Amino acid sequence: MFIGFDLGTTNCKAVVLSENGAVLGAAAQEYPVRYPQPGYAEQDAALVWQLAKEVIGAAVKRSGVKEVKALSLSVQGDAVIPVDQNMKPLFPALLGMDYRSLPQARRCQEIFGDKELFALTGMRPHPINSLTKILWVKEERPEIFGKTWKFMTYADFLLGKLGAEPVIDQTMASRTMAFDLLRKDWSRPILDQLAIPAAKLSRPVPSGTAVGKMNARVQEELGLGGDPILVAGGHDQTCAALGAGVIKEGIGVDSSGTAEVLFTAFSQPLRTEEMFKAYYPCYIHAKPDLYCTFALNHTGGVVYQWYRDQFCGEEKREAQRQGVSAYDLINAQMPPQPTKLYFIPHFKGSGSPTCDLDSKGTVFGLTLNTTKGEIAKAILEGLTYELRLNLETMQQAGISINELIAVGGGAKSPVWLNIKTNITGRPFKILKNKDAAPLGAGILAGVGCGYYRSFEEAVDTMVEVERIYEPDPAVHRVYEEQYEVYRRLYTAVLQLNKEIRPG
Repeated sequence: MFIGFDLGTTNCKAVVLSENGAVLGAAAQEYPVRYPQPGYAEQDAALVWQLAKEVIGAAVKRSGVKEVKALSLSVQGDAVIPVDQNMKPLFPALLGMDYRSLPQARRCQEIFGDKELFALTGMRPHPINSLTKILWVKEERPEIFGKTWKFMTYADFLLGKLGAEPVIDQTMASRTMAFDLLRKDWSRPILDQLAIPAAKLSRPVPSGTAVGKMNARVQEELGLGGDPILVAGGHDQTCAALGAGVIKEGIGVDSSGTAEVLFTAFSQPLRTEEMFKAYYPCYIHAKPDLYCTFALNHTGGVVYQWYRDQFCGEEKREAQRQGVSAYDLINAQMPPQPTKLYFIPHFKGSGSPTCDLDSKGTVFGLTLNTTKGEIAKAILEGLTYELRLNLETMQQAGISINELIAVGGGAKSPVWLNIKTNITGRPFKILKNKDAAPLGAGILAGVGCGYYRSFEEAVDTMVEVERIYEPDPAVHRVYEEQYEVYRRLYTAVLQLNKEIRPG
């Protein structure tokens, strides 16, 4: 048995897995994010650690398992936690979506050059990157910087709390903008130029590496016997890909939740001009001989949630009365055929490949005959046009995706899946275990402790396809024409969006 633990931005989940991937026990817990100022996003890392222990302990208790072979982690990206030698956080965790380090990101661009940084690290200068946050602490909180033993992500922080030495997996290290992508180690020229000692960072190791044994006191708290091995985990997107079986080229994972992420892998590091322009990063996969990238749509399912909460009060009340999801009632109102509406879902600006902060949400084609069901379907169509746009942009950047696997909340919606397969013209696979990130962490645990001889063996054993959605050729032809209109619409309203005042 193995434990896969997934730590997201606002919640965490632990699963106890059998050797064939069956979930024996699971538990989850939410925790808060603080927003003390505009652009800031902080978290109490000590609280997250306490809740993580509770969740793992609850999953173990529900499973009835007394011993596990190994534990590994899937974690949110880019957060930075300064800790002392006792692993005590000295400052709140600065989350990936904390953009206070924008001045530091701009300075990195001036010092190193954005294309030069991308060529070396696979990351463009951006305040999401951990290095800019470390630089912010150095410049704005020098007393904290001086006391800091290690600047950690949640990956090395949680492993350290569980009993490991300070090690960080390469998937997380390669997202910091301080990691040499080819040498697979910290870039001393970057760190030296910024006067950040490499000793303040954890030692990088490949995902799936055994890094120690669980601390006896923690083990007792979790209710575990035996001698569990701690295994280096990975960035949540890479773990979700691993849990979806993406361990070779040509396969994409479409993860639909609050945001929507299209993730894929390749055998050699790619840093093409097209990738640079589209804001696609290049970093190391959880299967260490692969590299990966992803496209991001900031407003995925959250736009559909906005529509439900703002316009579907009647459906919400009826759903509560019937004991069903309001989305089921909304989906039932949709016409079977493609709509003639065009909905641009840029409610927080556009994501990749345009990354236009001035872009706004737009609905085009309304008439007095337009129904609520048509608008609801147009939202899902607009989100999927964005997905297709990224598929085509990746193709132009030299990244081919021929097969798609759906995970996350969107993988539970047959309506949306049918729209996706018909707009993209590609089949979509659905997995039996839709919680791909903790499953990916479980796979790393199984490989790291030596139970599986390879990633291929682990994936063949633990990942199971439940269903495949195939495109309808006639419906796809309609969407082909409408997609071309959608592409032109963004360009048509581009200047107008820049003239609309923020509000």
